[in-house]
Amino acid sequence: MIHEQTFPHRETDICCIGHITLDKVITPRFTAHMPGGTAYYFAKSLRNLDHSGFKLVTSLGESEMNVVNDLIHDGFDVEILPSRRSVYFENKYGEDMNDRSQRVLAQADPFTTIKLASINSRIFHLGTLLADDFNIDVIKFLSQKGIVSVDVQGYLRKVENEHVVAVDYDLKKEAMPYISILKANEMEMEVLTGTTDPYKASEILADWGCKEVLLTLGDKGSLIYAGGQFFEIPALPAHQLIDATGCGDTYMAGYLYRRSKGASYTEAGLFAAAMCSLKLGVKGPFSATEEDIYSYINRYNAK
Repeated sequence: MIHEQTFPHRETDICCIGHITLDKVITPRFTAHMPGGTAYYFAKSLRNLDHSGFKLVTSLGESEMNVVNDLIHDGFDVEILPSRRSVYFENKYGEDMNDRSQRVLAQADPFTTIKLASINSRIFHLGTLLADDFNIDVIKFLSQKGIVSVDVQGYLRKVENEHVVAVDYDLKKEAMPYISILKANEMEMEVLTGTTDPYKASEILADWGCKEVLLTLGDKGSLIYAGGQFFEIPALPAHQLIDATGCGDTYMAGYLYRRSKGASYTEAGLFAAAMCSLKLGVKGPFSATEEDIYSYINRYNAK
């Protein structure tokens, strides 16, 4: 029997915490400047879904405050923690949209337990961009108030002469018991666990204390490991491959959205996969509706 996690009741269902960034996106087809970061892509993914139980906590410089104003105009509950600067990323993609190089041209102030003391939610999703965004005390602190979900990407990024290089998360074994839901891609899981086998990687992360492991595997779909069982989620074919920026954030937005409403691991994973496929076909954040998502899933299931 699978014992799915139950979420404690709070006024806010999902609180995403992370920096909104200024992004320069370079692809073989276009170069553009746009807002970005987990906080931005996660929130925008929910724009046309029921986001009444969603709260965004972000930190950015004055120069990007217009982005927050747009989110508030869209009806989002946003709390702003001022920062001296915004994070400035340059993301460069090759023909393979899974192939990305990054530079960091500016960094923002980190999140702290003091800054987050008044924030309450059933689920906290930490959108890490760089290793010092959230220290381990923040993870432990938030785990006392709700379910902690972490996109591990930022903990595996070190900035050297503006370039982002992959490093291991040296506190991973200490942090994992306080992380209920962990999301990593293929490269990140290998850095964390030392294996290229997603099944072995999932078991290792679970042994360290994580209750729900989500591994996104590009065109091979995604793998969820929870309650001692594996759930294989297919990659729904995208109609177009235009922009992969924010796909992982879109996946997590869809997954946590459905899980918070009582969906099973498989249902939430398929919903998230459909959102990713739709996102790949547009430049910028996900913008489709819940009806679009289910139509996409139904077309896939009909094949």
